[in-house]
Order: sequence, then C-alpha cells, then structure tokens
Amino acid sequence: MTQRAFPSDFLWGSATSSYQIEGAAFADGRSESIWDRFCKQPGAILDQSNGDIACDHYNRYRDDVALMARLGLQAYRFSVAWPRVLPNGRGAVNQAGLDFYRRLVDELLQHNIRPFVTLYHWDLPQILEDAGGWPERATAEAFVEYADAVSRALGDTVKDWITHNEPWCAGLLGYQIGEHAPGRKNWNDGLKASHHLLLSHGWAVDVIRRNVPQASVGITLNFTPAMPASRSTEDLNATRHFDGFFNRWFLDPVYGREYPADMVRDYTELGYLPNGLDFVHDGDFKAMAATTDFLGVNYYSRAVIHDPKTGTAPKLDSEYTDIGWEVYPQGLGDLLKRLAFAYNPGKIYVTENGASYNDGPDAHGEVNDTRRTQYLHDHLSVCSDAIAAGVPLAGYFVWSLMDNFEWAKGYSQRFGVIWVDYETQQRIPKASAHWYSRVVKANAVQPLEVLA
Repeated sequence: MTQRAFPSDFLWGSATSSYQIEGAAFADGRSESIWDRFCKQPGAILDQSNGDIACDHYNRYRDDVALMARLGLQAYRFSVAWPRVLPNGRGAVNQAGLDFYRRLVDELLQHNIRPFVTLYHWDLPQILEDAGGWPERATAEAFVEYADAVSRALGDTVKDWITHNEPWCAGLLGYQIGEHAPGRKNWNDGLKASHHLLLSHGWAVDVIRRNVPQASVGITLNFTPAMPASRSTEDLNATRHFDGFFNRWFLDPVYGREYPADMVRDYTELGYLPNGLDFVHDGDFKAMAATTDFLGVNYYSRAVIHDPKTGTAPKLDSEYTDIGWEVYPQGLGDLLKRLAFAYNPGKIYVTENGASYNDGPDAHGEVNDTRRTQYLHDHLSVCSDAIAAGVPLAGYFVWSLMDNFEWAKGYSQRFGVIWVDYETQQRIPKASAHWYSRVVKANAVQPLEVLA
C-alpha cells in the first residue's frame, strides 16, 4: 500500500480513437480512409483484420458512455474521423457524420464526462492520400478546413481540443518506416509529412481559437525516452540521434526551437534531405510554434540504445508486456520532468498510458488482469512524484477504454481496461477497470488517494 497525493482538480479519464473502435466504416456517408485501404494490403495487418466493425462504437456509444459513467470517469478523449465529416477531404460537410459526434458529446455531457476531441488520429481520407497525402502542403491546408468545420459544429459544448495525435507515427511510421498506413517507405516523404502535420497543427490552433473563444488547445506527442546501453562514445551518439529522431524533431518546433540543428546535419549527411529543408516556407516555424494551453504526453516505454557496430547489446533484466514493450515506469516520471522544466508547456496531460495484456474471462466471466493493474499503479505513482516535484500535470487518460483494433497488430493485442468480445460485442470491465474506478472515485472525495 502506498499513498500518493493528487490535486483535487486532477482529471481522470480514458482514451480511444475513431478507426480503432467505431466500425460503421461505410455508414452515413463516411468515405474510405488510408487505414481502410491499408488493411487490404496483403501482410499489412498481422491477423488480416480491419476496422470495418471493430467495437461497433458508432452504434453502441450510449452503452459505452454509460459504462464510463459507472466507472466514474471524469473525461473521455476520443478522435473524430475526418472521412465522416469531409468525405472528399475538403469542401462539402457531411452532416450525418457531424451529427454522430454531436450525439456522442451530448451523451458524455449528460453523464458529466468532459469531452476531449482529437481532430486527427491517423485516418486521413484516402482521396487526399491519392492526391499526395501528408508530404503535400495542400493536405495541411485541407486539415485547416476540417478543423474549422468540426470546431464550429462542436465548439459550443466542447472546450478541450487536441489537433494531432502522435505526428511521429502519422509522419514517420506511415511514410518512412511503412508499418502504418499509407505504408510508404521513403525518408524524404516522411520528413515532409511530419513537417506538414506540425504546420497544420499550428494553423488549426488559430482556427479553433477563433471558433471557440474559451477553448483549451494542445497537441499530443508520443515520447520514447532514450537511454544509452553504455557510456561509450558510440552509444551516447546513437542515443542523441534516436532522441532527435523520435522526440526532439517534433517537440522542438512546437516550442519555438525550429528543427534540431544536429538532426538537420544528420539527415543531410544520410541523404534524407536531398534538397535541404525545401519544404519549409517563410513563416512556417512561427506557425508551428502557435501558443498552446497544454501538451498531451503519450508514454508506454523507454528505448535503451546501443550502437551495433560495437558488439552485442546487453540483455535487460526487465518485465515486458504482451506486445513486447519493456515495463519502465521511471521513464514516465523522468520524461514529465524533462518536458516541464526544459520546455515549460504550462500544463501537461498524460493523454495515453497503458499496457497490452491479453488476459481473458475466467470460468466466472471475470478478467483478472493483475499485471495491468500493477502497471497502472506504478505509472500513477511516478505521476504523483512528478507533481510533487513541480510538474504541472493536470490529468491522466488510461489507454485504452476498451480492447480495440491495434493498428498493424490487428486484434492480437488488448490494451483496454474493458474486455471486448468482438463476435458478440459484449463488454466486461476488467479488474484494472474496477481498480482505476476506485482510484478516480476516491480522489474526487479528497485529494489523497490510496493506490491499493
């Protein structure tokens, strides 16, 4: 038993994304997204599945919100599907698509659950990818139209807005590494896509503020803290490079530091910028550094970096989740302090943190996912320590509300605190959900919670 203090106004929530849970992929005027197309590529998805039905949240959202309310959640972070709202990517608005999100927001508010809207969680309309996708500046311009349409439609009741979720994944995992949609494998495309994602973020901040005067606006970045396997010059340099590739390339421009000079040098020497930063126009860096109200932090694990030229990497004596990620709570605490004291974001939310453990129902129909409960306990403990150290951490959103389509892993991994039977759509709150519920409800009574 350990007692950990949280502020009385600390916000407790959960998170999902549209393509992972909604289903109804062809309903009410929704157009094809890059993930619909990507899932058809042979070998792209581990179990050859897709998000056509997923958790059928589009039809079951009222039941899902009722579950959130029973768990005592105070906030819910969800994303809007761009292809539902602007089926052609820009231009005519699909009212039926907007109406779904209006119904969802109204249902949340009726249960006193605060909606956090993420505008982009990777489901780009395929029609825009066909025109070049995120490596084209026109896609950033189209995103502003989309942000304008959604913020005008929902801004009377939604005050918390996130422009993008994890532009590293959307830009580099999708366009350079090719593991995610649209599956391209080109370094220059990846860097151009990343630039236009960050540029569209900055442009959208101004649009949201215009449409929603009381808006709180931010961006969610995913972070993997990098630690050297040794103190060798090679490992230290490799760690610097990884940190620049994964963290600083996205973080620095958002906070007015432009692209890290060491990474521009590295990418140039490696041939990834054959025409230099030709995609950067005058005023871009100023736009990318638009003033935000908070930084969303997604954290799952760390990276221990070893330069393979120096020999075999040391083996870590660590615990791993079922997806193969190391359990390292200290990394979250260290990350939060680094962000708070080096970048001064004003306010931070942990917008995703969770673990994949594939425990299913036992003979009594209960899901005793004790490893996930311990994972959440340990990560919330370091959150409390970070607050005590002066980090302006304002809330925590567990990933995820329910098991769902885990991108290239299909349905092989379960991150939810609610178990989903994909055949029957039955929902079963896991032991971790009940534990998290007790934490939330007790903290609402007094600003001191027993994490048991």
